[in-house]
This record gives sequence, C-alpha cells and structure tokens, in this order.
Amino acid sequence: MEVYTSDSSDTDSREQKTLDFGRMSLDLVTLEDHLASPQKALLKSSGDIETMLLNHNRLVGLPRLLLQFGNLKILDLSSNAITTLPDAVCQLPLVTLIAKNNLLTNASLPKSLLTKMANGNANATGGSNSTLKELNLSGNQLTHFPEQVTELRHLKYLYLGGNKISSVSKDIWKMQSLHVLSLGGNLISEVPEAVGSLNQLQALVLCDNLIEILPTSIARLKNLKSLLLHKNRLRHLPKDIVALKNLTELSLRDNPLVVRFVQDMALKPPTLLELAGRMVKASGQRPGPYDIPRTLAEYLNSANCCVNPNCKGVFFDNRVEHIKFVDFCGKYRVPLLQYLCSSKCIEPEQPATRGSSVPAANASSGFMMRKVLLG
Repeated sequence: MEVYTSDSSDTDSREQKTLDFGRMSLDLVTLEDHLASPQKALLKSSGDIETMLLNHNRLVGLPRLLLQFGNLKILDLSSNAITTLPDAVCQLPLVTLIAKNNLLTNASLPKSLLTKMANGNANATGGSNSTLKELNLSGNQLTHFPEQVTELRHLKYLYLGGNKISSVSKDIWKMQSLHVLSLGGNLISEVPEAVGSLNQLQALVLCDNLIEILPTSIARLKNLKSLLLHKNRLRHLPKDIVALKNLTELSLRDNPLVVRFVQDMALKPPTLLELAGRMVKASGQRPGPYDIPRTLAEYLNSANCCVNPNCKGVFFDNRVEHIKFVDFCGKYRVPLLQYLCSSKCIEPEQPATRGSSVPAANASSGFMMRKVLLG
C-alpha cells in the first residue's frame, strides 16, 4: 500500500522545518507557551515550519497561534482528546492532516474542508485547488461519512476506520484522485455502486463491517491492488471480481463464505408444486391464459434456469447452492456462489495435467484458497 511522503528527500532540510512537540504530555496552555516562546521553538521562524507534530499529548483543542505558521504542510494531531476541529485549520496550506484517535464527531468538523485564505473566503477556483492529499480521521466518533470530504478532489489517501459510520456517501465518485480508501472497523452494511467509479483506487479497506453484498461495480477498479474484506457477512463474491487483474492482496477471513466451505449445501426435499412445475417446463408445454389459474401461470414464469451449461433444467424455490472455485489472476482460487437445480449438476473439479499451470483440486488449490481467504 502506497503511503504519502514529503516530496523532499533531504532529511536535514525536513528536520530544520519540523516542530516536534509529540509525546510531551502538553495541554493547550503549555503548548501555547511553547509556541509563543522563540527559545522553546528553537529560534525557528514560524514561516519556515512545514511540519508540526502534536501527537500523543493532552490537547482538547488547537492553539490560537497555529495560524502564524503560514507554510505548514503536515499537521499531526493524533492521540489527543480533541473534540473540535476549528475552521482555522482550513486556512493553512496543509497537504497532510492526521487527527486520528481523538473525540471528533461529525458536528465538530468544519462545514467545508477546502483551503481558505486568511480572510476566510474559499479559493476562487473552489475545490480544484485544495492542497490536502492525505486526511486521517480514524478512531474518532463519526457516525456517518463526512460529506465535506467529497469536496477534496485532489485527496489521495482517506482514512476513516475505527468510527461508527453506517453508510458511504453516494457522492464518493467525485473523489477521482483517491488511491487509498480505508473504512475498516465501522458499521457499514452496504457499499454504493459509486465506489466503482474511483478509477485511481489502489487499496480498498472494508474489513470489520456488516457488509453482506459487494456491488458488481467493484470489478471496474482496474488499478486495485489490495482488497480487505475480512470480518464481514459476505456469503459470496460478485463473479466479475475475477476481472481485477492487478489485485495482489485479497482478505476474506471470518466471513460466512469461508465457514461454508462445502461444495454441496443441504437440499430440502422439493414440494409437489416444485416437482410439477419442473415437469411442465421440461416438457415444453405452454399453457394458455385460460388453461390454468393465474397464480400457477405466474409461478411457472418465475422459473430460474440452472447455471450448468450442460443442463436444461429449471428450479423455483428449491435449489442447490454450490461453491465453485474459479482461477483468479493465475495465483488464487476464489469461491463464487452458483445456483443449480440438482446436486447432479455439480461439475467435478478436473485435476491439472502435467505441465499445466492450473493447480490440482486436492493438492495446491487447498493451500491457495487459504492464502486468499485467510488473507
């Protein structure tokens, strides 16, 4: 997973432009004393400072003197007790804002995260010139996806894990520069189709949520390298996921589809209605509108075709749920759920022939399945 770093590779230069007040047990009053004292600030000009580290302190808010650092690009506020992120933060040309592990709520965030000028007005060009590339709000008390984040069109890395978010904004498609979207450890039950429009996305973290179904649009994420889905409620994957040729990390552990590692699901005996309906469909008869009751005609029209291409059978309410393992990227075998009319329609796995790159069903495929499913 790519991590944003400063464009500068000169370590000495970065140190000269950094104020490090991390892990000093500072509260807001003592921090302001440090910032106001040239001696304690190591005689650095506020205009030269590009990085400020305030992590692991006892801050409940931000110091008033923060605005004097007009060239600040990286601000780390992680692991404090901050309850409000003031609008003043948006008056700084920040590239990276880390505010994880605090007490922030949706109401305590600025209404807009766009960079503002000193007079408080948004840039004339709007969100297109927003400087923020990395935003980390993980481990706070957010209950829903912060809509103002979708204004940040140049944001590359968004971390919102470890909150109480229940849904993802349908406007997330606007964030076309996103490379990493981390939403693990929330209460998300549904992923919107709009996620499939994030063309630059390389890592999607959805682990430890309540997700039961993935949208088929996931298959459009052609640059996706890492997909973390463990600890959800997934019973199967969309079949189009095999189109993700660049995917190198797929984590599925602790999902029902892992627990249900059986090829034949329990089949309840079909009802007489089901058997009769199958016979009628198999015979090719097409009853007229006045030959049978309307309810029976509707029932016959609800027939589903067996997915086995060699079977012409149908089913209604009674079906065999079968996990079929499909070769994926030449590395793994991914479980996909298919519905069959009978257990006789299950196609046996074919062992690999000598020199073939396809793993044998009883040999290497077991290892490869564990590699995917256990992440």
